Amino acid sequence: MFIRTTGRRVVIAGGGEQAAQKARLILKTDAEIVLAAPALDAELQGLVTQGRATHHGDRISPGTFAGSELTFIATGCAGADAALHAIAKDGGATVNVVDRPELCDALTPSIVDRDPVVVAIGTEGTAPVLGRTIKTRIETMLPPRIGGLAELAGCLRGAVADRLPQNMRRAFWAWVFKGEPALLHRIGAETEAAELIKAAIVRQRVPDVAGKGHIALVGAGPGARDLLTLRAVERLQEADVIYYDRLVDPEVLECARRDAERVFVGKEVGACAWPQEKICALIVAEAQKGRRVVRLKSGDPSIFGRATEELEAARMSGISVEIVPGVTAASAAASALGRGLTERGETDTLVIATGRCRAGDAGVDWAHHMRPGTTLAVYMGVKSAGVISSRLQAEGAPANTPVEVVVEASCSGECVIRCTLSSLANSLAEHKVSGVALILIRLAKKGVTKARLVA
Repeated sequence: MFIRTTGRRVVIAGGGEQAAQKARLILKTDAEIVLAAPALDAELQGLVTQGRATHHGDRISPGTFAGSELTFIATGCAGADAALHAIAKDGGATVNVVDRPELCDALTPSIVDRDPVVVAIGTEGTAPVLGRTIKTRIETMLPPRIGGLAELAGCLRGAVADRLPQNMRRAFWAWVFKGEPALLHRIGAETEAAELIKAAIVRQRVPDVAGKGHIALVGAGPGARDLLTLRAVERLQEADVIYYDRLVDPEVLECARRDAERVFVGKEVGACAWPQEKICALIVAEAQKGRRVVRLKSGDPSIFGRATEELEAARMSGISVEIVPGVTAASAAASALGRGLTERGETDTLVIATGRCRAGDAGVDWAHHMRPGTTLAVYMGVKSAGVISSRLQAEGAPANTPVEVVVEASCSGECVIRCTLSSLANSLAEHKVSGVALILIRLAKKGVTKARLVA
């Protein structure tokens, strides 16, 4: 249920963690909170000290609950809860007893909160875990900033009613929530969105709902679909057309709406059917038609994803563009290894480098970055493994420097190969590694005596 809380009182009977959980919920409202308990834990006492709640430490009677809009019984003791329930009912209260649905007049739902937009999911107290599961799915559907746009719309409702005839208002609000203002608001351009809406009100004209096109460079993460960010799922569900490459797991595309067009623009090794210039021209041309374009890239678009060329192409054409970060392969590799990429006192520097450069460019100076206390993460380094190994050793890295190769991190084919720097190339050949893999070379501070590598 949705009730008004302004100027109304909510009583929470209990002084421990269960009561604190209910207090956190009611703190999202402007209700007056009364904490009824002989003693309060540190969190609840902090609310009283800050003036965000009042403490009723005297004997609890029906009068304690009289006039309350809602009462929570949350002592953590079944007997005390039952007794307080009876007292609260004598006081005429609407009661919720934690984990006792048979004693509840009102049930607390799982909530997706985009204040002032709130979605409540209830299961009549029968399956709270299911309610939370549904909540997680809805969280991926609702833009994080939608509450701000709704609040702005609320502030402008009067102006719209004054200046726009009634037969135009539905189309106007459709444009606000589906057109360019919504798009600007989602990517963080709240001021521009507000100015656009206000200008339309002044002109008394409803713009085309389709609005302008948009390009999103979206990180698909290392492979596993459940490692997509909420924003990435949101952009996939909004997209009219999606351009993806061979490193994107097909399951990731299942997050897109079914009628979105999917175009493969993969660059197979040694093939140039889709040169970067062609991809840039294509995504810009589609956005110029007013379509929402997603360029889906594995990992994070800003890390060896050639995002710069596509950003420049969009901006030169006057198309709005954004980067949606993704979980990069190094982070997924750390998860596969069950440890951090850095370790206090051992490795305090993380260097991300590529093992493959554009034809004609100078090669990467991996040894320059390899200092004691460094973890070197090499992307696309399988074919260059022998060169990387020999150059680092030539510059003084010990032959027994530990190396970990994480193959297909987060995917069903994930595996970890552990070897030394000197055996890196042979180990990759022995395990027949030829696809996606991340090479982690760790040179700890302890035990390094080579003069050329001492910082």
